[in-house]
Amino acid sequence: NPSRCLRLLKEAGCSEDVINHCKAVSKIAVRIAKKAHANIELVEAGALLHDIGRSKTQGIMHGIEGARIGRELGLPDSIINIIERHLGAGIPKEEAILLGLPPKDYIPMTLEEKIVAHADNLIESNHEHRIEKEVEKALQKGQINHAKRLMQLHQELSQLCGIDLNNI
Repeated sequence: NPSRCLRLLKEAGCSEDVINHCKAVSKIAVRIAKKAHANIELVEAGALLHDIGRSKTQGIMHGIEGARIGRELGLPDSIINIIERHLGAGIPKEEAILLGLPPKDYIPMTLEEKIVAHADNLIESNHEHRIEKEVEKALQKGQINHAKRLMQLHQELSQLCGIDLNNI
């Protein structure tokens, strides 16, 4: 439940900023989950816990750290996978290796994983913003494949929900 998730974030040592970000992501994720007929409880818990790894690192390893913490806490695989696969719109194995991540695919597979990853892309700190803002940031860093994945995920979920998710 949500209050247990927030307690786990605090106990892991997440800052107030990270916790507020997780709450904002959860709010938009739940709105998407309702439209997409996804598992709302799973999306809510996954969104609240997606950045638990930021208690250890702010870098790209926070997804891996978060999954490790999730395993230690005995969280279900469905939540651990959301935590591990939420970065950007997913990271394929070849890119993961270049980024220094353990070599495997970090692509969101289930609807719930996709929703949390995308909701995270629609929140900057704890404010909503348009997906184009994230795409622009990726392009400025020369991350063309990342930008494409962001737009593909946005289009896929927008289509499924029957609404441009910039406006959800």
